Amino acid sequence: MAPTSIQIIGAALFAIAVLHTFSTKLFERLAHAHPAHAGIWHLLGEVEVVFGFWALVLVLCIFALDGSPAATAYLDSRNYTEPLFVFTIMVIAATRPVLVATRAGVRLLASVVRLPGSMGFYFTVLAVVPLLGSFITEPAAMTLGAMILSHSIFSRGLSERLKYATLGVLFVNVSIGGTLTPFAAPPVLMVAGKWHWDMAFMLSHIGWKAALAVAVNAMAVTLLFAGELAAHRPASEAEEAHVPWPLTLVHLGFLAGVVVFSHHPAVFLGLFLFFLGVAHAYGRYQERLILREGLMVAFFLAGLVVLGGQQQWWLERVLMSMSSSAVYYGATALTAVTDNAALTYLGSLVEGLSDDFKYALVTGAVTGGGLTVIANAPNPAGMAILKGHFELGTVNAAYLFLAALGPTIVAILAFRLL
Repeated sequence: MAPTSIQIIGAALFAIAVLHTFSTKLFERLAHAHPAHAGIWHLLGEVEVVFGFWALVLVLCIFALDGSPAATAYLDSRNYTEPLFVFTIMVIAATRPVLVATRAGVRLLASVVRLPGSMGFYFTVLAVVPLLGSFITEPAAMTLGAMILSHSIFSRGLSERLKYATLGVLFVNVSIGGTLTPFAAPPVLMVAGKWHWDMAFMLSHIGWKAALAVAVNAMAVTLLFAGELAAHRPASEAEEAHVPWPLTLVHLGFLAGVVVFSHHPAVFLGLFLFFLGVAHAYGRYQERLILREGLMVAFFLAGLVVLGGQQQWWLERVLMSMSSSAVYYGATALTAVTDNAALTYLGSLVEGLSDDFKYALVTGAVTGGGLTVIANAPNPAGMAILKGHFELGTVNAAYLFLAALGPTIVAILAFRLL
């Protein structure tokens, strides 16, 4: 069937939004060059605002062409569970009790590695924390990894090259690191039930390859910047404020509850409200809750949900026109310009796919999940936490793509050759 006018407009706006994500640094420069209108330029320079802004334009177009009932009906038809969940898990995972406990675990593992300076700590963060995404979900792993890097590594002064290399490895490792289980990575979750991919299948067919690629990527970037990392000292345990262990257990309990009920907004948002009460009652053991950052990321993902709903007509045609051998590389490339869970969801709608096609589609979708900020749902969370450490307070999308290219090639070799 020929696409409708709204579908064509939606595809065009989606393309503009993708280009906008690569142009945020331009808007930041405009803000400095034109201080009288700096507010609007700063707003358009926020990566998290991009898709929400163009989603608003799409809704206005639907309103103008089809009327108010059609616009509201379309918005009501979208599923916003993922944006709400990412917001909730970001805020809880970034609290001081959870971070102190996680950093203590990372230090313990890093003490076994015994590398000079920050090398052991840095390697452990990039090799272990992304794999936690297979159990506590990828958004939680991304939040923990980004917060630990922000506090213990980035805040101590690093070169821009190392920061971009770290961000590229973190994004790729989180994207593939959630594939040890069938319930934590959104691209896998979309198909696991229908295709009967259980824990044993994931570990034996995909998970061990992903774990190997995560370790190789972490070791490669650690060795590549060994000189800088060896001379660098992470924040010590003595610098962290004490948190009573019962309060830490309560926070971990809230985190676990939100993960278990991640597909039930009424439950995890209720838990979140109780959490806010506990955090306020014991505010002396908290840093500032990252509510603003979490809301910005949720806005980004909600915009992606709204815009993404108009892309099925061309995405499905492109995917289904590929062979099982070509779909891996096609999914890897398409993931860079659309959310990877959307690709696997479209695949789950098609009957009679071969096992090779299914494997190629899912592994391709997670392989490309680190190339851009929109490629994987947790990426905006990591971006929101770490972007303040980069020049002009924003991340250059082209530099991120180049930084993630090497780790992505490692993932390709793992999934295609092993």
